[in-house]
Amino acid sequence: MPIYEYICIECGEKMEIWATIAEKEKGLNVTCQKCGSKKVAQVFSSFLIGGSSSGKDISSGCGPQFRPGCCG
Repeated sequence: MPIYEYICIECGEKMEIWATIAEKEKGLNVTCQKCGSKKVAQVFSSFLIGGSSSGKDISSGCGPQFRPGCCG
């Protein structure tokens, strides 16, 4: 089951939501677990596919500073 990551725009709390792809397509009703705000944004995490014999991380991502639209 995929894990979807969100961050609260109000307080900065990061959260993980476990949901099926079908549930995600129907629309997830995400509320901040810390402050109760519905102003949340999905975070697209970096990940590694397969392995690398060189040990280098070939993942990509937005970097340490999150802001909506930071990846493009």
